[in-house]
Amino acid sequence: MRTRTDSEADADQLGTSLKPRHITMISIAGVIGAGLFVGSANAIKLAGPAVLISYTLAGLMVILVMRMLGEMATAQPDTGSFSTYAERALGRWAGSTIGWLYWLFWVLVIPVEATAAAVILAKVVGGPQWSWALVVVVLLTATNLFSVGNYGEFEFWFALIKVVAIAAFLVLGALAIFGVLPGSSVSGVSHLWDTGGFMPNGVKAVLAAMLTTMFTFMGSEIVTIAAAESPNPEKGITKAVNSVVWRICLFYLGSIFVVVALVPWNSVDGATGSYQAVLKAMNIPAAAGIMDVVVLVAVASCLNSALYTASRMLYSLARRGDAPRAAGRTTVRGVPAVAVLASMALGFLAVIGNYVLPDKLFGYLLATTGAVALFVYLVIAVSQIALRRRATEPAPIRMWLFPWLTYAVIAFIVFVIVAMILDPDQRSSVGLSTALAVIVLVASIVHQKRVGKRGDSSRV
Repeated sequence: MRTRTDSEADADQLGTSLKPRHITMISIAGVIGAGLFVGSANAIKLAGPAVLISYTLAGLMVILVMRMLGEMATAQPDTGSFSTYAERALGRWAGSTIGWLYWLFWVLVIPVEATAAAVILAKVVGGPQWSWALVVVVLLTATNLFSVGNYGEFEFWFALIKVVAIAAFLVLGALAIFGVLPGSSVSGVSHLWDTGGFMPNGVKAVLAAMLTTMFTFMGSEIVTIAAAESPNPEKGITKAVNSVVWRICLFYLGSIFVVVALVPWNSVDGATGSYQAVLKAMNIPAAAGIMDVVVLVAVASCLNSALYTASRMLYSLARRGDAPRAAGRTTVRGVPAVAVLASMALGFLAVIGNYVLPDKLFGYLLATTGAVALFVYLVIAVSQIALRRRATEPAPIRMWLFPWLTYAVIAFIVFVIVAMILDPDQRSSVGLSTALAVIVLVASIVHQKRVGKRGDSSRV
């Protein structure tokens, strides 16, 4: 394959129009997805109030992984993020494999979130679900194609609404707990232990809930991808990584504490969500309508970020010679339009598949990415060890207690994967994810042997 000229490479650089407030809000609300508002109910029904332990363990792992990623990202900001770092640390096969797996993960998020948004819109406004799914996908694709600043602006307001919603929920929860919320029929924290105890279903249930909650944190790493399109990537990444502790403690542990403190854990309905159950118990007017709006915003935010993240990873793979060359081209505004359209096209085909394929078949398709988050975290940890040992000068952010905490994270991830294999409900997901990873790995190796070893990152 030919080597691109310097002028061609310069012409295809990403834009840098993400503002500091965009990066700040993306980092603050990056971990707040629809899974927190609705999916948390399933974890609560598994572990009861001890779900707080589940969220603490999963959150602690994400905090440490983000610290490792922050160390590498502040040293060398790159839109390929951990995929690029894996290539530098372990070899091109690793960067290509994890990059394609990550791209597939977010492409398959598109139909899930588009369908969730369509269900809410069809219920509130009316009309067929498929038409709303089309409207949502087309609208957010247009925002991503216009400029990265446009994506940032949409995500800023989506994120702000999510943050305001969580903050309001926490304030109402605190008032109810202390018995000073007018009209509330619940107060105190007795439900933490009065329905079968704090850990009603035992330690095994806590572990099962942790496996469920772990994947709700996926998206924390997006800020390291987005920061590469801002004027000062290092500052944005540093601020995001340093704030990840309070973000997880406040948004997840704080709000889940309010839920399990105010309502019996076995009264939470997985279909409507844990937050709606609490708002209803507080006698908040129009609780269902409020949660519909909040969940719709969370879903739109996740879909917006899924398309953005998938396109940037595909762009990075193309720039490194591991994806079709056209995906590495950018518009005059610095947008990788082909990468956006390719990710959207495959994602929308999956939207159609979600309606026409049998539920089981589409479920298997989604299950192929069930353990991708763990694979990503594992690659980040291993890459950080390798790159830290090669570093000639310290990065602005450094992993705590290196290398022991990094080794502990690796051991914990391996433990979680083994636990998933032993869990009948999770076993097929691990197997399908592993099969997909092997297929992608083999394809990457075959591709690299065919095109030969590239000389540098400008070869396409």
